[in-house]
Amino acid sequence: MPFDTEKFAGHLRAHAGRHSQSSCAKFVRRALEAAGADTGSHPNYAKHYGPILLRNGFHAISVDNPDEFAFQKGDIVVMNATANGHQAGHIAGYDGTQWISDFVQRGFWPGPAYAREKPSYVVYRR
Repeated sequence: MPFDTEKFAGHLRAHAGRHSQSSCAKFVRRALEAAGADTGSHPNYAKHYGPILLRNGFHAISVDNPDEFAFQKGDIVVMNATANGHQAGHIAGYDGTQWISDFVQRGFWPGPAYAREKPSYVVYRR
């Protein structure tokens, strides 16, 4: 099935807020849909989006150190929950320059709890 990386990245940029709205899964899902992905029967929690991505032709890639990795436009990260209040986990897309979910992130980790705890994650690429 076709997937338009430019539409994905553009949708993320156009709809991102300045701060987290606690809706990363909804915002990334809508960007996936805008790019041609089928997100039917999508999960509620961000941390459960792996199967949707695999079904849409993405595959997991190995990223040992996100601070030194060369991400590509259209990459998507799915993070597990943190121990301190982020039970849904997190999902974000890379627009070629920055990570975006429901807001423009400052880096790979979406916030202090994630940066401190560094929960497990999987990066998907199409």
